[in-house]
Amino acid sequence: PFAWWAWIACFVLDDFNYYWAHRTGHRIRWFWASHVNHHSSQHYNLSTALRQTWTGFVALSFVFRIWPALLGFHPAMLVTVGGVNLVYQFWIHTEAIGRMPRWFEAVFNTPSHHRVHHATNPVYLDRNYAGALIVWDRLFRTFQPELDGERIRYGIVRQLGTFGIGWSVFHEWAGMLKDFAVAPLRYKLAYLVREPGWSHDGSRDTSDRIRERWREKQD
Repeated sequence: PFAWWAWIACFVLDDFNYYWAHRTGHRIRWFWASHVNHHSSQHYNLSTALRQTWTGFVALSFVFRIWPALLGFHPAMLVTVGGVNLVYQFWIHTEAIGRMPRWFEAVFNTPSHHRVHHATNPVYLDRNYAGALIVWDRLFRTFQPELDGERIRYGIVRQLGTFGIGWSVFHEWAGMLKDFAVAPLRYKLAYLVREPGWSHDGSRDTSDRIRERWREKQD
């Protein structure tokens, strides 16, 4: 029903679904090909929030967030809370706001938390997938606070080196499909569903390998 408690439940459930959709968007190359456009900027400001996917429908990313309709949530509720979640995330794309009060940062996603998510520093890679509620990252152990003295470098691990809008949007699709075409038969599917940077011969770096080498240097 369109009751107040149902709206709250729908928002929390949608935010939970967003966390997993977002996490999958970084850990499965097929979904990353759609999402990478949002991360390709080496600057971090409110305009970064507007770098949205062009190919999300093709990637079928929406399947993560429509299934609550099967539980009885009206599609209009799902669209509404999804819009609220998206609008909430606009203001966290900024370097102009420092740390928020501790109680707020414990529950909600903030500019500090999301700066970490957009960073390419090894310690920050693949962390803080939250939409509005950072509690999911804390619960599923993907949370990383912003560190004092660790200057954030934005963008993607292999920077594009161009401002071409077409290449920014489609470069990962092109690279993935090329890898799929030339890979040995038994590895073809892996180039679609393994993490970005994976290769069957180990010649490339995934975020996990980059982070492991960084930790070894720290030790």
